[in-house]
Amino acid sequence: MRLTREFYSRETLIVAKDLLGKILVHEVNGVILRGKIVETEAYIGSIDKACHAYGGKRTPRVETLYGIPGIAYVYFIYGMYHCFNVITKEEGSPEGVLIRAIEPIDEFNEMAKLRFNKYYNELTKAQIKNLTTGPSKLCIAMNINKGNNNQDLCTSDLYIEDPVENENLSIIEAKRIGINYAEEAIDFLWRFYIKENNWVSVK
Repeated sequence: MRLTREFYSRETLIVAKDLLGKILVHEVNGVILRGKIVETEAYIGSIDKACHAYGGKRTPRVETLYGIPGIAYVYFIYGMYHCFNVITKEEGSPEGVLIRAIEPIDEFNEMAKLRFNKYYNELTKAQIKNLTTGPSKLCIAMNINKGNNNQDLCTSDLYIEDPVENENLSIIEAKRIGINYAEEAIDFLWRFYIKENNWVSVK
């Protein structure tokens, strides 16, 4: 079942943890790409110097962060990669969760072609390991790009759903990755991942 608006309309740190084990889905040209979310990072603009909207910053690039909970915030980094986030809590409060890594579930060939332009059985061990183990890697493999920015995950072909069976997950809390500029926010334990999952980006 697709996650509802109510799921996203909660405290961001709670949503970030509860997204673990959920299934990210993107239906593209009749192909349904699916992967289990295994790693997330929370961002809370009011207190978080790592957040794009810290201090009330409001530009066209970050406007989606201020939107209703349950929409996608997709941004461009390094002039070549995308990162996918879900907006949380309430409209006007710039908060969200970065989906940092997923475990592929099906359509392995399609993900491999999108990511490496090869069939899955042609990938090296290193390529398999790096298929979706990072925010930009999963965006390539799931065909998520700037065109998905501001899409409503509650109604569109990009969404998150409950798994068929809920697992009893062991969750690790850790520091976020790549935010060395963020002063005291560097030490926030706002990265969450499934313990011993092979698809987590950094352990």
